[in-house]
Amino acid sequence: MQRTPITREGYGRLLAELQRLQKEERPAIIKAIEEARGHGDLSENAEYEAAKDKQGLIEGRIKDLTQKLSECEITEPSENDDGRAIFGRTVVMEDLETGDVATYRLVGPYEADVQAGTISVTSPLGKALIGKEEGAEVQVQTPKGKRTFEILEVQV
Repeated sequence: MQRTPITREGYGRLLAELQRLQKEERPAIIKAIEEARGHGDLSENAEYEAAKDKQGLIEGRIKDLTQKLSECEITEPSENDDGRAIFGRTVVMEDLETGDVATYRLVGPYEADVQAGTISVTSPLGKALIGKEEGAEVQVQTPKGKRTFEILEVQV
């Protein structure tokens, strides 16, 4: 089985979500289903249908998180400061066409969130950045077309 890299923090977040779903959300929805069931005819009971739908979503997410956690391997970022963009490092880069500067931490695919400033090492941009040093230019095919970025800084 292929192991998926994840930071210790990312693993902790997934595990905390799984535990919350199992210990809080699941019992709460079971209780809500029981209460809705007590309201009579289930064929016309919107509360019951909504609770069953929510239960399906919760159970699906529990299954998804359990699968992901079983595939994860906590990978510690290297403390070696050789200036290269590697897993766990933060990269500051400039889009050479627009002049926009962006900062992203390179993480595993299960914890990537562009809005939170993290990108997966398996994404096209992540793959292009891995192993590169400050001053390097990388080309990446994006939804907006081929872009060229310059790595301004690699932070340990």
